[in-house]
Amino acid sequence: MAAITPEVAEPPRLREAPLRHRLTRRLTEYARLARLDRPVGTWLLLWPALWALWIAGAGRPNPRVLGVFVLGVVVMRAAGCVINDFIDRDIDPYVRRTRDRPLAARRVAPAEALVLFALLMMAAAYLVTRLDPLTIRLACIGALLTVSYPFIKRFFPLPQLYLGISFGGWSVPMAFAAQTGTLPRVGWVLYIAAVIWASMYDTIYAMVDRDDDLEVGVKSSAILFADLDRVMIGVMQLMMLYALVLVGRGMSFGSWYQGGVIAAAVLFVWQQWLIRAREPAACMRAFLNNQYVGLAVFIGILLQYLYG
Repeated sequence: MAAITPEVAEPPRLREAPLRHRLTRRLTEYARLARLDRPVGTWLLLWPALWALWIAGAGRPNPRVLGVFVLGVVVMRAAGCVINDFIDRDIDPYVRRTRDRPLAARRVAPAEALVLFALLMMAAAYLVTRLDPLTIRLACIGALLTVSYPFIKRFFPLPQLYLGISFGGWSVPMAFAAQTGTLPRVGWVLYIAAVIWASMYDTIYAMVDRDDDLEVGVKSSAILFADLDRVMIGVMQLMMLYALVLVGRGMSFGSWYQGGVIAAAVLFVWQQWLIRAREPAACMRAFLNNQYVGLAVFIGILLQYLYG
């Protein structure tokens, strides 16, 4: 009987294990498609929302609104990545940095990506319905802008600017609307700062792929700026810092906030040093460094309300 028992018990385990492994692999691919394994992009989108929520809430944002925005940024960033990869699925295989993405590598079918995108958009829609009508209207505009972004880079020479307008900064007016029911001037100035910042860091990101983008015909600000790329990035960095200074003046912020802006400026200097030779790996490091720029500004705002 001892010899027979394993033969009876083993086949169910052998049948179950491959099913679990297949399910795990599918979920892993879906997570990679949604960039859940690369949270830096989420942080870059989340920081402007947090800046706006803290300023609009005078240092005490509504906990429910804060929760909706944090989850909303995560979900919308994932949805944006999925639809971007779906539209670029025949281009990404020819770009070294993107050729291993699940759709480009044909590990995920296009129909699967569309289903995942639909589920994410439904989740985002549910979250935004927890907010007021003005914020819902702004969210609908933001969703249209986000979905249209992958098409814009086919013909618009500055898709990084469009990314900033749509994806990078739209959470700012939404945050002011959700928190205060209004769209004050300081909110629009902060929005401009977020747009310029996203345009800048995505230009650095585009420097990584410039050679491949030239071959496949994708537009980017890195291609448009050519040898003036570092200069234009520097100009955008200065513009973003100036916009943040204007926000501080409009809110009568003091030294804590100013310290956060100064820290962001120091990080920008470091990024200029990294991209000096335009080496792809160094440009990627400069791009990733921007998550600390957002953190520095947020800490300045947080400390201003705590001790200012």
